[in-house]
Amino acid sequence: MTGFLLMGFSDNHELQILQALLFLVTYLLGSAGNFIIITIITLDPQLQSPMYYFLKHLSILDLSSLSVTVPQYVESSLARSGYISYGQCMLQVFFFTALASSEMAMLTVMSYDCYVAICLPLHYEVIMGPRKCTWAVAAVWLSGSMSGTLYTVSIHSIRFCGDKIIHQFFCDVSQLLKLSCSNDHFVIIGMIDFLSVITFACFIGIIISYVHIYSTVLRMPSAESRSKVFSTCLPHLFVVSLFLSTGFCAYLNPTSGSPSTLEFLFSVFYAVIPPTLNPLIYSLRNETIKSVVRKLLFNIKFDV
Repeated sequence: MTGFLLMGFSDNHELQILQALLFLVTYLLGSAGNFIIITIITLDPQLQSPMYYFLKHLSILDLSSLSVTVPQYVESSLARSGYISYGQCMLQVFFFTALASSEMAMLTVMSYDCYVAICLPLHYEVIMGPRKCTWAVAAVWLSGSMSGTLYTVSIHSIRFCGDKIIHQFFCDVSQLLKLSCSNDHFVIIGMIDFLSVITFACFIGIIISYVHIYSTVLRMPSAESRSKVFSTCLPHLFVVSLFLSTGFCAYLNPTSGSPSTLEFLFSVFYAVIPPTLNPLIYSLRNETIKSVVRKLLFNIKFDV
């Protein structure tokens, strides 16, 4: 077999069908939510600030991340195959790692935007000007592309042997390392360690930003101002916590030679749940987005 066999949670076909249907429903909900966020931010002039500009690109990353892994697994499971070619697997490694790295960078940029807006409001227009926001987003996408390229080149140098069975719903790097029959995998382990250091640096930057944010918020005399700031920043903090906690559990969990249900669940919480819940988290806590959505729904109902 030149490719790989994605086994997912179970090798029982009935369970695979049920799992594929659950993934399909989750994918449709997540795609719809992110598409709505992208659409309303693009079309509504009320949502043209840097915060919503970054949120739109976060939704693009989430939508793309879901589309890289879930549809292919759903299609192969429903076709009773589970097969994925070597080329498709390498493409998944590239796009998934690139999008995950870009999302980490985007969350860091968004935390800095919150910090400037709350702690340095008089300098906000200068620091977060349109040109600088465009360069920040370009840097986010470029850094993700570089990470994806490094991962893919490292994985491509590995020789695989034995049964090419991946007990996962996509070509996960940690699962591919288990199939290595040479010492070449030390290269990719070194790459993972290097990028983990960069991720940790982003995490420290986010923590520092929020320490300054909440120390400033607690000094605000107005309860209404504090509530407004919390409604804007708490969704971002929750998204960061969800993304990082599930990601660390997925990649820092010790792997064994035998398939692990826990590893599969960690990957689901890392790769599927955050991009599906992000639109809901932001829309529930952000009054501006809720008002725009209500206005959009009212107009649609009125036109009908």
